[in-house]
Amino acid sequence: MNKFRSFAMSSALTLLMDSLAPGGQAFAAAASPTVSVHYVQVEGVKVFYREAGDPAAPTVLLLHGYPTSSLMYRNLIPLLADRYHVIAPDLPGFGFTEVPADAHYTYSFDHLAETMQAFTETLGLNKFAMEVFDYGAPVGWRMAVAHPERITAIITQNGNAYAEGLASAWNPIQTYWQHPTPENRAALRDFLKPDSIKWQYTHGVPDHSVVDPASYTVDSALFARPGNDDIQLDLFLDYANNVKQYPAYQAYFKKWQPPLLAVWGKNDPFFSPAGALAFKKDIPGAEIHFYDTGHFALETNGPEIAAQIHAFLDRTVGAKPQ
Repeated sequence: MNKFRSFAMSSALTLLMDSLAPGGQAFAAAASPTVSVHYVQVEGVKVFYREAGDPAAPTVLLLHGYPTSSLMYRNLIPLLADRYHVIAPDLPGFGFTEVPADAHYTYSFDHLAETMQAFTETLGLNKFAMEVFDYGAPVGWRMAVAHPERITAIITQNGNAYAEGLASAWNPIQTYWQHPTPENRAALRDFLKPDSIKWQYTHGVPDHSVVDPASYTVDSALFARPGNDDIQLDLFLDYANNVKQYPAYQAYFKKWQPPLLAVWGKNDPFFSPAGALAFKKDIPGAEIHFYDTGHFALETNGPEIAAQIHAFLDRTVGAKPQ
């Protein structure tokens, strides 16, 4: 009898929850698209990526930045995948992407972009919108310059393309660009430590309690793998080449006028609000939105930024009908 009552109460609770949700169980399923994880071989690199949504829908490519991986998009992916095909890879040197030691991979932004270009071609992504963040920006800008006809729209979340966007946190790295000595390289190792990685998530955030510690903890654990320090230090040095290529990126913006949405944490110690506003110099119709948060704006303002992105994509790309 007790088992029967327990079953009956459980069934009643399930029915009640279904009745409270608009559309019942169908609504719950639609509101939470399944996110799957995959690997694909790309020119000797085993690229890890997350995927959700109908492959027949317009594609959105999410390119992460430093010091994270596609994990940074874990909450955004299902919010876009109701009407879009969402792909989020891990760059070589980050996350779960595997680069064999005998591949002798060159960790430069040129090479990262080449790998990501080959990744999209391997998956048959001929046209896509892209969201870029931090390191994902110079990777994405290179891809856009190489194949502008493939880019349907751009969302930049603290993804810079203008000199005025480089804030004071770049100062020690810029010193390394100007004087690439062993001493200046060694001085940057503090950037790779867990406390520094946590700081990148919490600096400029009014309420630290909304930052999920799993984010910076996972990043720190993956950074601790043997050999990763030198990969990151090589990319710090090579970032100077991104700045040199800013005029080429800006020429692309000016000529092709891609629909562009900037969603920017205004307290970012690396990329200032001036970097977001600068897009309007070359794309007068660019949409710029600031949030009272730091570098990882999606961690603190995810739902409102997701709604902004969704509305932007619906206007500019056109989603699959529901």
